[in-house]
Amino acid sequence: MTDLTRLTAAETAAKIASGEVTAVAVTEAHLARIEAVDEKVHAFLHVDREGALAQARAVDEKRARGEELGPLAGVPLALKDVFTTEGIPTTVGSKILEGWIPPYDATVTRRLKEAGVIILGKTNMDEFAMGSSTENSAYGHTGNPWDLTRIPGGSGGGSSASIASFQAPLAIGTDTGGSIRQPASVTGTVGVKPTYGGVSRYGLVAFSSSLDQGGPCARTVLDAALLHEVIGGHDPMDSTSIDAPLPPVVEAARNGSVQGLRIGVVKEFSGEGYQPGVMQRFNESVELLRELGAEVVEISCPSFDKALAAYYLIAPSECSSNLARFDAMRYGLRVGDDGTRSAEDVTALTRAEGFGAEVKRRIMLGTYALSSGYYDAYYGSAQKVRTLIKQDFDRAFEQVDVLVSPTTPTTAFPIGERVDDPMAMYLADLCTIPSNLAGNAAMSLPCGLAPEDGLPVGLQIIAPAMADDRLYRVGAAVEAAYTERWGHPLLEEAPSL
Repeated sequence: MTDLTRLTAAETAAKIASGEVTAVAVTEAHLARIEAVDEKVHAFLHVDREGALAQARAVDEKRARGEELGPLAGVPLALKDVFTTEGIPTTVGSKILEGWIPPYDATVTRRLKEAGVIILGKTNMDEFAMGSSTENSAYGHTGNPWDLTRIPGGSGGGSSASIASFQAPLAIGTDTGGSIRQPASVTGTVGVKPTYGGVSRYGLVAFSSSLDQGGPCARTVLDAALLHEVIGGHDPMDSTSIDAPLPPVVEAARNGSVQGLRIGVVKEFSGEGYQPGVMQRFNESVELLRELGAEVVEISCPSFDKALAAYYLIAPSECSSNLARFDAMRYGLRVGDDGTRSAEDVTALTRAEGFGAEVKRRIMLGTYALSSGYYDAYYGSAQKVRTLIKQDFDRAFEQVDVLVSPTTPTTAFPIGERVDDPMAMYLADLCTIPSNLAGNAAMSLPCGLAPEDGLPVGLQIIAPAMADDRLYRVGAAVEAAYTERWGHPLLEEAPSL
């Protein structure tokens, strides 16, 4: 029998819909895979075995009754532990929420359940989504299935690793400065940051509210589009949600073509610091786009050089404000409440013990940037740079339909290599951050393996806001041509665990 864990989500859904397999059988296969390999990978923080099987039985029962089901009904999924889930833990990778069981579902969680998608459990992540390697989790690091001594990206390394290790065909991540795309790049998977406001943030534990965006993770472009369609669309519970129809992402993924498109290569995303093998695979992808009928031009976006500095003022400032709610008074960890200490002392002790080093670093940076006398010099200036970056994108999209670049400057680096060098760690998001600051849509998809280390390389595609379908149109065309010529990096050369 076909190994059910090796199928794409679309293939799995088709087999379930035809009656060839049951949702329960598919779920059991993935739970067995988790049991077999996750001790080594550590992609999951919590596996909801009973809940997943109950969801699968419900799908099979509905199908037996002839009820209409969604296109991904019965397909398993791994959910980043930053979305609230009624009845099972949501820790955000932090000790400060250890054991917290939310009383409600995030909108993304609810939409997944309504679509019949089977939630296997919650995945590991950098604490409060702050990091590029999943080494900042309070519950231990996750390994990259291609090489367990290397990082799987971050902050959503658990989600990307679960897909690359065939523990789930689909996953959900969040992208604040690249935390869907960068893990996708280094694990040979597909990750999409939708237009800001295109997927509801209700129930997403906030890091940086003007930047955070949930999105799909998958092994193929079509699978990502099918998942995007399930979770996307307007939500009245989220004041930043866009009240407009979701772009036709599935149609674009099924009919991918770049014929006649103008594609811009971002000049600023190359040069010193970029691994030779990454640039080699990127340049091959650009040539492939030309062969497929696209016109390729170089585009300069000079403000992108300031994006990293602006991001690391804006994001910590917003995190400083958002994380003030974790005060030991309402939920989560409480330290030192022995009847002799004041509320202020208990709050201070709890935050000191509950937050990790990176979270504390960003809270302090943000509090300083927002403080009296420094606000205009730091936070205010960063917001002006953000405007310049948005204007650079606007000018670029007057000339081209999409932009392309490497997703990350390097392949996956060894675990521990950058843990004591925050600046080196932050540089992993050099190419992804501008899209978060501008709020437009972006995707990473595999474009081969770097010759010097045999590790995956990602191609980033960037589209204007509310033109998410262009990502899938271009991504599907590249994926099909690349697979025909060289084979799919993950499906054909899957890592062995």
